[in-house]
Amino acid sequence: MLCHTTKCRVIYGDTDHRGIACHANYLRWFEIGRTEMFRSLSLTYKEVERKGLFLPVARACCDFISPARYDDLLSIETRLDPTFKAGVRFDYRVTVDGENRVSATGFTRHACVNAHGKVVRPPAFIRKIIQTASKEI
Repeated sequence: MLCHTTKCRVIYGDTDHRGIACHANYLRWFEIGRTEMFRSLSLTYKEVERKGLFLPVARACCDFISPARYDDLLSIETRLDPTFKAGVRFDYRVTVDGENRVSATGFTRHACVNAHGKVVRPPAFIRKIIQTASKEI
């Protein structure tokens, strides 16, 4: 299964007065991971929306393992779950570069919604992306 990795640095604005990243930033980092994964598969979110499909987050889960701190360089590993049929599910693992330390793991589930706001099954172009990602190593 394809594991796409992208990097992101913890900026000062992501942290509290002790230099520890606020928990809410992990959802933003998850978004960076899935956006860059789609881009690596030659499909941007902008293109998905141009095709009349929207992928709102229906559920998000994050397990915080060890804190990310100001100026840490993070690796955001993102995988598409090929077994999830009702929409799209991404799994994430955030690690701190140079320390071989997991900061958090989690997932997001996304509904597929058409331009009229109606929930629909994942269209063929999304199923193809998931199938491609599940075959990659």
